[in-house]
Amino acid sequence: MRKLIFAAIIFCASCTVQQVKKSVRDSEVFDQGFTGFMLYDPAKDKVLYALNEDKYFTPASNTKMFTFYAAYKVLGERVNSLDYLVSGDSLVFWGTGDPSLLHPDFEDSSVVDLLGKTDKKLFMANNFDEVTAYGSGWSWNWYNYYYGPERSAMPIYGNIIRFIKTTEEKEMAYTPSFFTQHIIENKKLSAMDYSIIRDKNRNEFSYYLKNASSEFETDKPFVTSAELTAEMLGDRLNRDIKLIDYTPFKNRPHEKLKGIAADSLYKQMLKISDNFLAEQLMVLVADELFDSLDMGEAIDYVKKEYLMDLPDAPQWVDGSGLSSHNKFTPRSIIKLLEKIRAEVPEDKIYAYFPSGGESGTIRSWYKSDDEHPYVYAKTGTLSGVHCLSGYLLTKSGKTLYFSFMHNNYLISSNELKKEMEKILYHIHSKY
Repeated sequence: MRKLIFAAIIFCASCTVQQVKKSVRDSEVFDQGFTGFMLYDPAKDKVLYALNEDKYFTPASNTKMFTFYAAYKVLGERVNSLDYLVSGDSLVFWGTGDPSLLHPDFEDSSVVDLLGKTDKKLFMANNFDEVTAYGSGWSWNWYNYYYGPERSAMPIYGNIIRFIKTTEEKEMAYTPSFFTQHIIENKKLSAMDYSIIRDKNRNEFSYYLKNASSEFETDKPFVTSAELTAEMLGDRLNRDIKLIDYTPFKNRPHEKLKGIAADSLYKQMLKISDNFLAEQLMVLVADELFDSLDMGEAIDYVKKEYLMDLPDAPQWVDGSGLSSHNKFTPRSIIKLLEKIRAEVPEDKIYAYFPSGGESGTIRSWYKSDDEHPYVYAKTGTLSGVHCLSGYLLTKSGKTLYFSFMHNNYLISSNELKKEMEKILYHIHSKY
């Protein structure tokens, strides 16, 4: 009797895999672009099905899983929020890439406490030339969108202005108030409900609220510089901060101020696919490894020290996946998922990753018909690119790894999501 039950289970699983193979291979939706897919059962150490798994795809924000793994391996529990040294009556400091300083979504006060409470004169060493504002392969016109803040050696306020309008208020509010003189109403702007536009090269913002009852919250990047950061920080602390040359301090012994818990950065970076946090995390990795802010050097180190066992060498150029120059294969992503699950506690994975029907970028998709999500996965979306890779929990109690990668399609990403949702739910229910 037991042999018959076991045989039935094997037959059922085999039928499920065959159905998945047919659904992926014969999909008219997937056939409108280029699709890669891999499904892996770690308990059996078996690839259940794979299509174009050895081909390179633009991963978009699937890149953030590589950034997460790098940061998790390198950073420790708390990130370095500031480099500094005390000399006589002076405190000299410079940035580590920490994105949390006065960020509207975080409450860490490490830097403000240190600089605000000291009786020393404050000098900011300018190491901004170690970090380029935009990554290789980024689009030039992202400067006005919430997902395109500039990278910098010492971000402040998340390198964005946050605009908020409620239905109860006639006027919109914004933070920081530092830019008040540079935010001007312009009724000539076209808008459905509202419009907020930044000048491409300057921190000059124009807005028009066409509908007084509109409600919104949106972030607009500002143009960063060492001079502006020093001025904004001095304004917040009500202290004079003098900008000085970084070169004399580059190789001098100094202290590293510990700041925000890395966990809080990982969770927001992965859940809502925060590009700014992803980029700055790779700057922090460089700071921790080399006491410099060279992201390229940090990526090369991580590939050599931690990712040499990937089936296919990744072409990896930024932290967020905004660059179309990034190229990964589905089977390398499966291997990364395996490494993450082997090294990161499962409860943390479920806390960090978006969960189907519940949180993050897949809260409206992959809904479970019981009380627990069955998909924990990272999305990745650019023009003509949609990817989804992560962990799939089945009703029989198995945890599978999967990677869907779609490139070069012209249809709506919702059509791809609907097709993936049917396939993933079938695996969840039947395997």
